[in-house]
Amino acid sequence: MLYDNMIELLEQRNFKAIKDVFEDMNEADIADLFGKFHDNEELDKKDLPVLFRLLPKDAAADVFSYMEPDMQELLINSFTDKELEEVINDLFIDDTVDMIEEMPANVVSRILKSTDKGTREQINQILKYPKDSAGSIMTTEYVYLNKTMTVREALEKIRQVGFVKETVYTLYVTESRRLIGVLSVLDILTSDDDDIIEDIMQTNVITVDTLEDKELVAKQFEKYDFLALPVVDKEQRIVGIVTFDDAMDVMQDENTEDFSHMAGMAPIEDSYFKTSVFKHARNRIAWLLVLMLSATLTGTIITRYEAAFAAVPLLVSFIPMLTGTGGNCGSQTSTMIIRGMSLGEIKLRDFFKVVFKEFRIALIVSVILAIVNGIRIYITYAYISKNQIDDPLRLAITVSLAIIATVIMSKLIGCMLPMAAKKLHLDPALMAAPLISTIVDTCSTLVFFNIAMMIFDIHMIA
Repeated sequence: MLYDNMIELLEQRNFKAIKDVFEDMNEADIADLFGKFHDNEELDKKDLPVLFRLLPKDAAADVFSYMEPDMQELLINSFTDKELEEVINDLFIDDTVDMIEEMPANVVSRILKSTDKGTREQINQILKYPKDSAGSIMTTEYVYLNKTMTVREALEKIRQVGFVKETVYTLYVTESRRLIGVLSVLDILTSDDDDIIEDIMQTNVITVDTLEDKELVAKQFEKYDFLALPVVDKEQRIVGIVTFDDAMDVMQDENTEDFSHMAGMAPIEDSYFKTSVFKHARNRIAWLLVLMLSATLTGTIITRYEAAFAAVPLLVSFIPMLTGTGGNCGSQTSTMIIRGMSLGEIKLRDFFKVVFKEFRIALIVSVILAIVNGIRIYITYAYISKNQIDDPLRLAITVSLAIIATVIMSKLIGCMLPMAAKKLHLDPALMAAPLISTIVDTCSTLVFFNIAMMIFDIHMIA
């Protein structure tokens, strides 16, 4: 409804009404609205910079930081040098770095020219850290205090510098740049004006190293419920902080990457519709080729055991049921193990403990499935089916034993492969449903025909 009203106002060129609407909207909602404008092919893209100039001055930078990179690039290319400088100066350092990492070289060069020397040094400091490190997602804009300050002096400093810092809820106490304590604004507000910072600060400070993996940093927020986490170098000097919103972005990116791996695809950075058809196909084809070629092993096994299904043709009809059951069991287990490792519930040292537990689960599940399926097969081929066979009991036993073997094998594979991947410093999500299903298909078919040949006393064709 709002979008349609804004389109109507834009067609009427009623910019005053549009400006009034912007003043009552949240910055994130305005950015979403700009995204919809950008995706509207009927809308003249030249109107977007005009709309951006209608934003309240104190909200423009926040709206800009919420925008998608392609929208930001379009606006930057339409900004004058003065407009670009105003927006960049109002952005927090980490938001500027995030934007720079998504921009082409010519746009990056223009952005850096619009910043002062001090800001450029801070940007370059963050950009030098590895992409997946804590240093790459931190901001250098935080409030630090001296331990000898009084609460009154601390409040005065917060009033002076707080408006240009990303957060003032958590305050850091430093001595020669070394982090020696931390306290919150609540600690300040509930203390007497003459209290000394050293007396009310906490000295047991939880920190992360600049080179710490950003996924592990995000887990620290989940564990301790922090709003911000200080980042220190090897000498315990504070160089920046990671804020909760950046940790949430990391969690989302990691979850997206895991889901892609679990579906047998290479991760994509852009949204579904902003990723081209060719790129979607390229990200999916590699795994599909690997899985398709590996699945030919199942066909080879079936051909090798031609004597078995020549003697009992009905055996072939149970292959889809066995492979499907095995794949489902393996997928269930791998999903639980991958989730457990992601949350830190399962460690590599728990390998044998996990295997033993999954083995017991597999025994219970497989026996129930085998009994139900065995009874169904016996009744079907002894009394109901038109294709009744001479020995339905032997067939039921064959399939039931194959189910037990398949379920146990698939659950063990499903728990061991992700943990083995972790040991090899690979993403456990790579060992998810598609790969496990393919391995289980091959193994279950092999086991099934071997059991069938023993029970039906069938000999291999020379």
